[in-house]
Amino acid sequence: EVAGKIGSEVNDQMDTKRSKPNHAGGILAGITNGEKIVLRAYCKPIPSIAKPQHTIDCRGKERIIEIQGRHDICVLPRIVPVCEAMVNIVLADHLLRQKAISE
Repeated sequence: EVAGKIGSEVNDQMDTKRSKPNHAGGILAGITNGEKIVLRAYCKPIPSIAKPQHTIDCRGKERIIEIQGRHDICVLPRIVPVCEAMVNIVLADHLLRQKAISE
């Protein structure tokens, strides 16, 4: 959204009540501004498809692989808790780093 805009169009101005309009996703210069932290995550499509695919084996020979069996067709239910866990790990890491610096 903001990649094609100029700085004045996405500048989050601070005031005593709240940040306007929170283009930065709740974090300015690595510090929370009190707004909700907004995270946008993307994942690639599932590569395990039920269609023969050309590949190369460990000896450099061309092969065709065919995935068989039951596989997820939609990883969305699994992605949400994985993203939440990663955000929690990063936040905990920064908290521990700050505590180590402060002491």
